[in-house]
Amino acid sequence: MKLTVSKEDYLKAIAEAEAEEGVVIAATIARWLQVSAPAVAWALRRLRRDKLATVDRKGRISLTAAGRGVADKLRIRHHLVERMLHELLGIEWYKVHDEAERLEHAISEDVERRLTAMLGASGRCPHGSLINKGAPELRKEGLQLLWEVPPGARVRVDSMHERDRKLLEYFDGLGIRPGVGVKVLDRNYDGTLSLRLGKKAAVLGEAAARKVWVSLDR
Repeated sequence: MKLTVSKEDYLKAIAEAEAEEGVVIAATIARWLQVSAPAVAWALRRLRRDKLATVDRKGRISLTAAGRGVADKLRIRHHLVERMLHELLGIEWYKVHDEAERLEHAISEDVERRLTAMLGASGRCPHGSLINKGAPELRKEGLQLLWEVPPGARVRVDSMHERDRKLLEYFDGLGIRPGVGVKVLDRNYDGTLSLRLGKKAAVLGEAAARKVWVSLDR
């Protein structure tokens, strides 16, 4: 079996979508990778043939042990590359995901070991995320989505969805970054949140507020 870049991308997308959204079906992957339904169907046939993924009668996609092993290794390398680009090269935090998507496939085991030794195995990526930690784990730790925070509460940004470059640039322009304190002022009639970030006011819509994980600022 030959592991191509395309196969690796699909396996990682399945693992990430599962961690963030739970049940994964073909439409989930099409949305996640921004590809057509026929492209997903063709990719799933190859993954099933190679015993890297399974699809049940309801269309739910799961990774086999072999498939998850590939996905986990790629997620680790993606995480390390993001940290390298930001911490060592100084590339802006909202740019590193797209760069890491390209570079993660070229990282050798030797480079992975060296980056781990240099950066540490347990650090957060520039978007605040830890390796292989999804929504269920975050909720167990007491985190919630910014959209769920009641008016009057003070929170601290923990992490955020990283696959949308334009959204990350928008957050950066508002001053919403990992580690930043935010006060939710009001939940507005038009479905937006009024926020206070230090001395700066901001308004954020529901779709964007559902992409930010926060913890209570005690």
